[in-house]
Amino acid sequence: MPVNLDDVRVFAAVARAGGFREASRATGASASSLSEAVRRLEAALDVRLLHRTTRSVAPTDAGARLLERLGPALVEIESALDVVKGSSNRPAGTLRLNVPTAVAKIVLPRILPPFLAAYPDIRVEVTAEDGRVDILAAGCDAGIRYKEWLEKDMIAVPIGPREQSFALAASPAYLERHGRPTHPRKLLDHACLRVRFANGALIPWEFERDGEVIKVDPPSVIVGNLGSAPDLLVSAAVAGVGVIYTFEEWLRPHFETGALTPLLERWWLRFSGPFLYYPSRRHMPAALRAFVDFIRARARRSGGGVNPGKSR
Repeated sequence: MPVNLDDVRVFAAVARAGGFREASRATGASASSLSEAVRRLEAALDVRLLHRTTRSVAPTDAGARLLERLGPALVEIESALDVVKGSSNRPAGTLRLNVPTAVAKIVLPRILPPFLAAYPDIRVEVTAEDGRVDILAAGCDAGIRYKEWLEKDMIAVPIGPREQSFALAASPAYLERHGRPTHPRKLLDHACLRVRFANGALIPWEFERDGEVIKVDPPSVIVGNLGSAPDLLVSAAVAGVGVIYTFEEWLRPHFETGALTPLLERWWLRFSGPFLYYPSRRHMPAALRAFVDFIRARARRSGGGVNPGKSR
């Protein structure tokens, strides 16, 4: 029985979404039609590709191997189709981005609205995911990461603020009860709101002043995951639960209202902003090409300039 390419795409969509209903919401097709497409593909290949239960759907070993190989192939197919779509004066197609949670909250809200206004025929899909990701295997056109997390052998273009910083803060009520720390090491005497990596390890707090770098591992009163906890931790800091150290952009609104007080400002760690990165292809998808050109134009208008190059 011949294999239908559309059925292959459906299988990849269902496997990545983790279910037929989830894939239905993402694709606009009915869950029953997606289920039938996967059954046809399994019949054509004579192998079960998905474990199905009433609560979840997960790839079998064969399905996982197929999905791993399909990612880059489907990206190339979509890229070729988008090149044809983009041959007109109005670029069209879908731009799939994999970005960290912080970028989804801080950087993209300032960029995507004007981009989509300039290119109304482009659709953007964003996956917020922290850690290292193989964007091709994930079926994405491009990723955004900070320099130390960039994939190798990719073209990297600066996006968003060129410098960011972490900020240390606590509420006035907390400081009234516990006093202000006068040095990063004094944080060992305070209740702190902290984040952990996906592997469970707590992220150390790093500070720098006049070339001196200090890392501390303060006691935690609340610990949250890297991707999902920032809003909770900021709210807890405003409520006076403890001291927080996170992206300055997340705390700045609370500095302006007085809900949080900046601490040890001369010690705040500053670091390079994020990069958009993507593989070098002869036929770049029209939506990605439009996005790269848009980012470069914004950088030129802001006077920051862009110096794209290979990540290492």
